Amino acid sequence: MSCNVAFIGLGVMGYPMAGYISKAGHKVTVYNRTTSKADKWLSEFKGSKAETPAKAAKEADFVFTCVGNDNDLSEVAIGKDGIYNTIKKGAIHIDNTTASAEIAKKLYKSSKAHGWGFLDAPVSGGQAGAENGALTVMIGGDKADFEKAKHIIECYSKKMKLLGKAGNGQLAKMVNQICIGGLVQALSEAINFGTKAGLNMEDVIEVISKGAAQSWQMENRYKTMIDDKFDFGFAVDWMRKDLKIAMDEAKKNGSLLPVTELVDKFYGEVQEIGGNRWDTSSLIKRFRK
Repeated sequence: MSCNVAFIGLGVMGYPMAGYISKAGHKVTVYNRTTSKADKWLSEFKGSKAETPAKAAKEADFVFTCVGNDNDLSEVAIGKDGIYNTIKKGAIHIDNTTASAEIAKKLYKSSKAHGWGFLDAPVSGGQAGAENGALTVMIGGDKADFEKAKHIIECYSKKMKLLGKAGNGQLAKMVNQICIGGLVQALSEAINFGTKAGLNMEDVIEVISKGAAQSWQMENRYKTMIDDKFDFGFAVDWMRKDLKIAMDEAKKNGSLLPVTELVDKFYGEVQEIGGNRWDTSSLIKRFRK
C-alpha cells in the first residue's frame, strides 16, 4: 500500500534512504536545507520537494528526519518552520538522526501530547549500507507505532529491532559507536604493528579475518587502511560528535568509557592533521605522520 512520506534531510545517509522509500512505491516529499540537493534527488527518484519541513510534513502519514545533531533536529521538528507545526494526528515521526537520548524523549513526549507517534531510529551501516538499502536500525518508542511504521523502515534496512522506550534507540547507537571506536583503534594498531614487523598485511588479514579477530571493520576497511585511502564513509567529525554524545551519557549513568575517551582523543589528533572528513578508519594515520 502506497503511503504519503516526508523525508527531511538528504545528506550522505538520507539521500539514498529516501530514494529506497520512493522506489518502493511510496509518495515521497523531500526537504533539504540546500535546495540543489533536493533538485538532484528529484532528478533520480520519483517525488516532490517542499520549501520547508512544515510544508513537507503537512499531508504525510510518515515523516522521516535524518539531520546532523540535536540542534538541527530541534529546528526541523519544533522550530518556526518545523514539522510539528503541520504534522497530522495519527502520523508517525521516525527520526534517523544520531542524537541524544534526551531529545528523543522530548520529541516523544511532545508527539504523544499532540496525537502523533514518534520513534527514535538511528542507523548503522555507513554510506555503503545506505546506498545498498541494508542499514541496521535501532528503535525506541511504542510497539504500536513500530508495527505501523516498520514496512516503511524496511525499505532501507536489512535489520531493525524495537529496543524499548523512547530514547533506547539512541542509547543503542551509542553502544554501537563505542564498539566501532575500539575496533578501529585495535585494527589500526595491528596493521601498523604487522607492517613494522615486515609482514604482508593483506595476507595476514586474509587469514585472521576468518578467525576470532574478524569484524566488519576488518573485512571492509583493511585494504583501504593499508593503501592510505580514507574516503569511504562516515567522517571523523561525525564520529567525534557521536562519541561525545556517548561520553556525556556515560557521565549521567555512571559508566566508565576509558578506551572510548582515548579513541576520541586520537580522533582529535586526526582532525589536527586535516582529517576532519576522512572516514573513521583514518585512525591509522596517527602512525604515519
